[in-house]
Formats: sequence, C-alpha cells, structure tokens
Amino acid sequence: MNRKARESLVFHFFIILFGLVMLYPLLWMLSASFKTNAEIFTGVNFFPKEPVITNYINGWKGVSGFSFGRFFLNSLLVVIVCTIGNIITCSMAAYAFSKLKFKLNAFLFSIMMLTLMLPFHVKLIPQYIVYNALGWVNTFLPLTIPKFFATEGFYIFLLTQFMRNISNELLEAPRLDGCGTFKIYTIFIMPLSMPALVTVAIFTFIGTWNDFFSQMLYLSNPALFTVSLSLRMFVDATGESSWGSLFAMSCLSLVPLFVVFVMFQKYLIEGITTGSLKG
Repeated sequence: MNRKARESLVFHFFIILFGLVMLYPLLWMLSASFKTNAEIFTGVNFFPKEPVITNYINGWKGVSGFSFGRFFLNSLLVVIVCTIGNIITCSMAAYAFSKLKFKLNAFLFSIMMLTLMLPFHVKLIPQYIVYNALGWVNTFLPLTIPKFFATEGFYIFLLTQFMRNISNELLEAPRLDGCGTFKIYTIFIMPLSMPALVTVAIFTFIGTWNDFFSQMLYLSNPALFTVSLSLRMFVDATGESSWGSLFAMSCLSLVPLFVVFVMFQKYLIEGITTGSLKG
C-alpha cells in the first residue's frame, strides 16, 4: 500500500468515526424507542433486551384526545403554506433587486440586509401585540401569513445572489418580443432559479417543522398543536412521563425531514454553491 492510499484510508477512518460520534444521539434515541421506560433509565445496554413496539402504538394514539396523525397534519399544513409563501414572495423581491432598475434599489437592499442583524426577540413583543389585536393568536395565521410578505431576508439575499448570475442578455430577447416584467419572472426567472428555489423550500421546510418557540407562543389549543408542541406533552413534570412514546414519535418526526433532504440534496448543494461562489 503506497503513501497516498494509506493517507486516504486514515482520512476516511476518522471521517467515519466522527460521523458515528455525531450520529450516536440519534441512534440511541432510535434504540430507546424500542425499550420500556424502566429499561431506558436503568439499562446499560445500547440495544434493547426485549424490543417492544408499544411505544409507537401508544405514541401514535396521541395525547389530550388527539392522535399524533392530527399533529402531523397540522405541521404539514403550516410547513406547506410557509414554503409556498417564501418561494413566491422572496423570489419576487429577489427578482426586483437583481434584475429591475428602480430608484433606491441599492438602499432598500441594504435595509433588507440590515434586518438580518435584528434579533428575533427584539420584535417579539410588538408582533404579539399586533397579532393579538387582529385576533390571530391561537390560530395558524401568525405562523403563515407573514411568509407572504417577503419577511425572510436571508432567503431574499440567497435568491438575489443566484438571480444576478442569470445573464441579462438572455432576458433581452423575450423583452423585445413583448414579454412584460411579470411574464419574464414566471416563464424565465423561476425555471432558471430552480436550484435556489429548492434550497429555500428545504430550509423553510426544516426550519418551520422544527420551530418550537413561535408555535408555543401563538398556539395554546391542543387541536392546533404541531409535532414540536405535541412531543412536549409526552413529558409531564407533575405526573407520569411517557419517555418511550416520546422517543418513538421523535423518530417518526424526523422521517419527513430525512425524506425531503435526501430527495432534494443535489439541488440544495447546487443552490448554495452557485449563489455563494458566483454572487
């Protein structure tokens, strides 16, 4: 074995070892989902002595009279609406910043970039006051409606950088043929920006699905609870906690994220690298 082969072997060994270390908490949770509550806290074995599936059965039955399927549907509803809102409005804003010439373009883009530095907690109380006055509290509206007003500065920046790489000469021909601004956006810009749009969709999906703080703030009716909120209900500080069901449903809650990431991984990498290297 030559030196290059040995170096490659050592490199891949440490990469695999590091990957196993990072995956250990997830693997432990998967193993614990097949253990009883007693074995989870008293057992020392990584693998369950006597695997049980009752945690998945009881966990899917849900809590507070609602099945876990209801919570899955709530999360999917919020995620789908937020993803559609971000894709449409953030791409429109990015198209304006990257391809349209108007006064204060650079100034407004700078203001938009400054919003990335604004901590979320600074606008938390004013937003809650506004949503409460509108009667939106304890509904999905505070979680979804803002997405249709291009409020995500990072996604606007990502799409703007990607769209700037689209050749202006490519858009001149349809403009000379009579295509308007909006038609160019829908027919040419959107298909050419597909890698970046998929990246925005994946980030929105993952971020919204894992969001806990905003959903806890605006939702108090168990019928509207999402997956993130429902998982907390398996742990009762004053009574009995169903740790096995918690781990089982936590494993199931990761399935949509894993499927989305695997299916669109190629577009995710392309969207990020293209916008960062050529922007």
